[in-house]
Amino acid sequence: MKPYRFILIIGALSLIISCNTWNDNNILKEGRKPVIEPDYTGVTIPPNIAPMNFKIMEEGKNFRVTATSGTNGYKIETKSTDGIIQFPEKSWRKLIRDCKDNKVIFQIYSSDDGKTIKQYEPFFMNVSVEPIDPYLAYRLIHPGYYNWSTIRIMQRSLESFKEYPVVDNRILDMNCINCHSFNQYNPGKFMVHIRGSHGATYFVVDGKITKKDPKIDAMPGGATYPAWHPGGKFIAYSSNQVRQGFYAKSGKTIEVFDLVSTMIVYDLENNETVLAKERDTIRYLQTFPFWSPDGHYLYYCRVRQTGAETTMTLEEIQATRYDIVRVAFDAESVTFGETEMVFNASGIGKSASFPRVSPDGRYLVFTLADYGTFPIWHQEADLYLLDLQSGASKKMDLNSSDNESYHTWSSNGKWLVFSSKRTDGRSTRPFFAYFGSWDSTGKPFILPQKDPTFHDRMMESYNIPEFISGRIRLSPHDFAAVAGDDPLKAKPKDPLDSLKRWEMQKVNIKRNPGEKSIHE
Repeated sequence: MKPYRFILIIGALSLIISCNTWNDNNILKEGRKPVIEPDYTGVTIPPNIAPMNFKIMEEGKNFRVTATSGTNGYKIETKSTDGIIQFPEKSWRKLIRDCKDNKVIFQIYSSDDGKTIKQYEPFFMNVSVEPIDPYLAYRLIHPGYYNWSTIRIMQRSLESFKEYPVVDNRILDMNCINCHSFNQYNPGKFMVHIRGSHGATYFVVDGKITKKDPKIDAMPGGATYPAWHPGGKFIAYSSNQVRQGFYAKSGKTIEVFDLVSTMIVYDLENNETVLAKERDTIRYLQTFPFWSPDGHYLYYCRVRQTGAETTMTLEEIQATRYDIVRVAFDAESVTFGETEMVFNASGIGKSASFPRVSPDGRYLVFTLADYGTFPIWHQEADLYLLDLQSGASKKMDLNSSDNESYHTWSSNGKWLVFSSKRTDGRSTRPFFAYFGSWDSTGKPFILPQKDPTFHDRMMESYNIPEFISGRIRLSPHDFAAVAGDDPLKAKPKDPLDSLKRWEMQKVNIKRNPGEKSIHE
């Protein structure tokens, strides 16, 4: 070997050794916990979650992290020169699998020269006994109100970093992909709305995609905001005439509101639509349906309709406050009972949205804002918890100073996923929180990524996150293959509902002058 080559090799080996040798005899204790992003310190995580990778936001040229099981002492050690910590997936799975109902302890060290070592106070993550559903479905869309050039329904494994597209509007002539809903977390039974030249509701049952149109003439608009009945035969929708208003007012430049909205139920097996008509003589705006776990009650939000059905001023929108109500539902006769008040938000000067009942039927989580029906644009919107047995309610401790909106329970009722703008105030990101009980909710954590800086660079918003029990076995090309099919148009269950709204006013629907609401 030539002498100069030998010298180069020895020099390179010396550099490697110097970069990876730590003088543990010269440790300087910092006396505080390290700053990491995302902030995963003190969170409660499921025993089947992907590696909780993070970036160390401390000065240094070399970093070392140990993650140790509080159960049996099993340890992972990883090093980094840029502060980005990525745990091997196989080792991570063993670490948290053996640490159920215990803690993982993280110890971080940093150094500039390998001689003086900074040791930070350890932090931990609690590992629950209860797992999380293995997949999450969501819509990726650029934050805004006018552009749908790129919209995708995606699915992401929560047990790894694998992500797969389900529907992609770039191969659907740039049509708008709207809401999606699953029957009992089933990846083989769900629906997706598509608007535009291929507009219809696309139903997936046992791997087969069919296009249908639940709209009948009596509905003021299309079928919006879906909620799949637990039995799988029905889907509740609100039918909305949605408008956007733009205002020259600081902090309130845009509002989304309904001119008209009613509640409907679509029968998939019989291809029939029935209007969920309230027996109250007062006209209401009705939206955001959700079923009780046993399917015996339909929950939704409503407010007395006072507008002229043409437009609304900002002052009128700010006076619009929705309550949460429910009606009994008979699946055999497809009929509804009396309306019951569940949460009187307007009585405390607030407006409620997105009621979601826990799988055990005990609790209801909803979004509470100052007014209106679209809290995604409201910074003050927070998540609240309602005990359906006692009627007690409270603001949840998982909220931030920014917007919290769409939320979903896991199938075992132990995890919540919700949309939050707390990272940058602009884009929504999915956050997870452990739900132990009324008095015990874990610190929220953002969806873990292989590169922990991923969310800082991503421009799109995660919209409508939904837990599912497995991977969807369809691709965007499967939906494109049926996009040209004609949708099957629904029939009205009630013959009167075949009339248009202005014609219905002429039929024999009479009320006595001065007749009061059944709630008065």
